[in-house]
Amino acid sequence: MSFDAVAPVLTSASFSAMGTTVVVAVEDPASLGPATSAARSVVASIDAACSRFRADSELTRINRSAGGGFVGLSALLDEAIAVALDAAAATGGLVDPTIGGLIERAGYTVTFNDLPLDGPPIDLEVRSAPGWESVRHDRSARRVALPEGASLDLGAVGKAWASDRAALAAAERIGAGALVACGGDVAVAGSDRADGWRVRVAESVDAGVWQDVLMFDGGVATSGTESRTWRRGGETLHHILDPSTGLPSISPWVMASVAAATCAGANAAATGAIVLGDGAPSWLAAQGLPARLVHRDGSVVTVGGWPDECSAGS
Repeated sequence: MSFDAVAPVLTSASFSAMGTTVVVAVEDPASLGPATSAARSVVASIDAACSRFRADSELTRINRSAGGGFVGLSALLDEAIAVALDAAAATGGLVDPTIGGLIERAGYTVTFNDLPLDGPPIDLEVRSAPGWESVRHDRSARRVALPEGASLDLGAVGKAWASDRAALAAAERIGAGALVACGGDVAVAGSDRADGWRVRVAESVDAGVWQDVLMFDGGVATSGTESRTWRRGGETLHHILDPSTGLPSISPWVMASVAAATCAGANAAATGAIVLGDGAPSWLAAQGLPARLVHRDGSVVTVGGWPDECSAGS
């Protein structure tokens, strides 16, 4: 995501966290330091609790308890699991947090920055995820029980949820509007900017094809099959798995961008659209979600009121 197009009117800072780049943007340069500090604190807390890549994270401890009955949760991980299960329910299981073990067998065992991009072949047989409905989550007692063999991966909505929480924390700290982007997941909070927040939707920062859109509230998230890939035995793999097969999703869409009331909700819909495939446009339209889908042939499909063009390039 590039903010070059709006450098004259926005002040931004970035830092590395959660295996990606986090960008914080505000309107008043004097507010940038406090806003960035607030966002950084939120993201660090979420990473410490929810990362499956950290041996010391609370999520790792929970995954190790699979099959052993209920385990108590911190308030933060309790909410994160609730958001992940809500995403699974909203997408009919297209986005399923119980894919943790399946994505690890595909080689995604460390943050993408540390992941070897090439390696020996991996034998991946069809194996469905344990299923989000098998997770017993007792919010009243703040505890969870995973079935034997299940492992949670909160990556599908975790960064987007972090964007939501960090943007809110930043806006509350400075008493004004703030934008936070964790990778391709963008959230805004606080007082509205009259002319909106201009963000660039693209497959990568240096992509030759892109579209700039204006955000006024909520979140915009992008999921795709081309940006986070690795090769094993000459075969290209990616991080969006089909929970019904446990294999990288074979989709006609290389990228899906969705706008929703929350960034977490937008991310769930974008990831679900990739997994669903051909039926994604009608599925998103039925939910009233503005979306932009990029087909493998380069064509673009927009649904739900997504703008045909704010500004675009190729």
